[in-house]
Amino acid sequence: MTFNVNETREIICYSAAMITTDGMWQNDNPLNYSLPLFILQVMLVVITTHLFVFLLKPIRQPRVIAEILGGIILGPSVLGRSEAFRELVFPMRGVLMIETMGNVGILYFIFLVGVGMDASALRRIGKKAVIVAVSGMVLPFAMGALFTLFLMELSGEEHSRGAYIIFLGVVLSITAFPVLARILAELKLIDTELGRVAISAALVNDGCAWVLLIISVSMVEKERPTLTPLMIFLASAAFVAIHAFAVRPLILRIIRKTPEGESFSNFHMCMILAGVMISGFITDAIGTHSILGAFVFGLTIPNGPLGFALVERLEDFISGIFLPLFFANSGLMTDVGLLKGFGVWATLVLLVVLACIGKIAGTIAVAVYFQMSVSEGAVLGFLMNTKGLVEFIVLSIGKEQNVLTEESFAAMVVMTLIMTGIIVPAVTAIHRPSRGFISYKRRTIQLSKRDAEFRVLVCLHTPRNVPTVINLLEASNPTKLSPICIYVLHLVELSGRTSALRVFQNSSKPNHPALTRTQEQTDTIIHAFENYEEYSDHVSVQPLTAFSPYSTIHEDICNLAQDKRVAFIIMPFHKQRTVDGRMEAINMTFRSVNRNVLTNAPCSVGILVDRGFNGSNPLPTAQMALHVIVLFFGGPDDREALSYGWRMSQHPGIRLTVMHFVSGEEVMRRNVNPDEPMVLTVETDKGIEKQLDEKLMNWFQTSQVNNNSVVYIEKVVNNGEQTVAAIRSMDDFHDLFIIGRGQGMISPLTSGLTDWSECPELGAIGDLLASSDFVATTSVLIVQQYVGVGLEGDELGTPEDTVLTNEEYVNQINDHSTPPKGPNNTEHS
Repeated sequence: MTFNVNETREIICYSAAMITTDGMWQNDNPLNYSLPLFILQVMLVVITTHLFVFLLKPIRQPRVIAEILGGIILGPSVLGRSEAFRELVFPMRGVLMIETMGNVGILYFIFLVGVGMDASALRRIGKKAVIVAVSGMVLPFAMGALFTLFLMELSGEEHSRGAYIIFLGVVLSITAFPVLARILAELKLIDTELGRVAISAALVNDGCAWVLLIISVSMVEKERPTLTPLMIFLASAAFVAIHAFAVRPLILRIIRKTPEGESFSNFHMCMILAGVMISGFITDAIGTHSILGAFVFGLTIPNGPLGFALVERLEDFISGIFLPLFFANSGLMTDVGLLKGFGVWATLVLLVVLACIGKIAGTIAVAVYFQMSVSEGAVLGFLMNTKGLVEFIVLSIGKEQNVLTEESFAAMVVMTLIMTGIIVPAVTAIHRPSRGFISYKRRTIQLSKRDAEFRVLVCLHTPRNVPTVINLLEASNPTKLSPICIYVLHLVELSGRTSALRVFQNSSKPNHPALTRTQEQTDTIIHAFENYEEYSDHVSVQPLTAFSPYSTIHEDICNLAQDKRVAFIIMPFHKQRTVDGRMEAINMTFRSVNRNVLTNAPCSVGILVDRGFNGSNPLPTAQMALHVIVLFFGGPDDREALSYGWRMSQHPGIRLTVMHFVSGEEVMRRNVNPDEPMVLTVETDKGIEKQLDEKLMNWFQTSQVNNNSVVYIEKVVNNGEQTVAAIRSMDDFHDLFIIGRGQGMISPLTSGLTDWSECPELGAIGDLLASSDFVATTSVLIVQQYVGVGLEGDELGTPEDTVLTNEEYVNQINDHSTPPKGPNNTEHS
């Protein structure tokens, strides 16, 4: 066969029958066969890409940078300079295969972009975003036109000047919507006014990019008759009309004929996937590019169950395998060594700088016009310089159509990498928002006033935990004097273009109907808590959604907790109860989120092991008893657990048992010296902790004198084995265990229990209660108390809002809760 490179023709000869090898036993080299060679190439691309993703993660560079750099390393710029490596791993026949498969991947990825696109979203974009988008495009596009003459000297393509100007203008002026959404999420700007303007303007830019792409493709062919562009336009318009008025009704009919809740048939899914290829073939045949056909066909798929099913089936495979192949192929075609001489590099850097300055200047002018600060305008300008998929598609088409030569293609790839790579460092350096958080002292349940609002942040991944969480909150005893303010945060992972579009749709139309599974889950969660708010007179609910990568979503949780000044965060355990009663992990990433929240939370945290709480019964009432048990060993976390149980004990529908585990040595000391005071006076950390434990326990017992729904049990054990035996000997009628995490506490009562811990972040007892071989019907709440060591000097707050030392903490508790008078009515065991 022949292969065209820059107007030269090379002959590549290989046997079409050499697909798979007969094996090394026949002295065959697998790399002489197309399938083993392609498998090796995919392996190298995926490994190299993920290596760069790992290396660039600390500086928050977008994934597209890693994918391009991986291709450059494998290409003629680095490893490909070795002729032996190039001929062995990436021979010309092998490059054709990887290029073809990469373009097939792009075809389906663009189809998924169309599926996830909400066309009505463009109508909801504000005037500010449109002006930002247009002003940020004009100057960079003009810069590209001015520099076209120099860059065309590199390519020698005088006859395609118009197409060249458009290609360069697109690369310099367009903003990559999905990459920008990812960067905004990483920088925690996606929910800010600045982020909303940037993401809306990027969507406008994306629309302009598609128009420019169609224009540039129609201009690249040489010696076209005068009527050819008109014919292409008319044929493309007819293609769009057929999809709008014939294909879309057919797809809607398929959706209507599929019963709600049932999956679509394999026949219908295969027909739709084949339709992507057919649409791509048609648009390629009429003179535009095949990706236009895939995109238009994707737009005909209505937002809803069918669109979600397609995304669910294709997105991971396409984004994980084929998309890296496309970007790596761009890197393989990039030979940085062709850019020789100081003048070439100086011109490239100057062009990047001028393009960035042009976009920044345009956005600053708009920012000042809309009464935004200059720094916000500069940040917005840098953000609008984000490059990604569309730009590389444009470059690939330009090289494929010989508008761009090896030199100019390499130059534009380098420019794109530089412009995208400087965004995160520049924005981080410029944008330093002052922390508007007011520090507060009631970061724990123990220090929360009994006659003040109790603020709780509930984090949920799926609606599955909603019933148990609502019953837990109701059991927390909302009253007129102490209402509960609940912030419900649905945690959604941001990954890929579809998620980015969902962020835009969510922010631009809050009351939109459920279009995907995630939106449906969000609506389910919101409606459940709104119904609960309506049911209860002393509960207020504020639903929120966090779109962020799971690696940094704990920052959103902690920032929201501090911003809203909550006392308690409730996180779901990463395991769920199965039908047979065992605990099965649903997503190990949830465990990492929980660990990060436990480490960084500005208040107390509870990990909820959900095995059902009150089942499907109505919410707790005075006529229905729910049994809650607090296991108390001592330490800050156990004091927090007891404080939460104390609050629950005031609810008329709760029966509370407090089981206080004490060592046999301590009981013997009491019996020998009965007159020895209960409260220790040794001024050491361990002594102070013991003092706080005994104060709180004494106050709790005294306060429950007339409360027949509270039972106090003192359990004498000497080691971890006896502790486990005591816990296992309990009746299984309890509905909820509350236990402290026990961080930093070393007790002989739990010795040896951590040696076989499966989830050490739950603590020794928490891990035991959450295990599959424990009571299969009892939920567990593992509590960690916030213990601050002070506030940074730049945080705002009054002197009385500072975090306390241990000694001050003792005095604070003395002032916080006056022990009631009365006899000690307890039950000992």
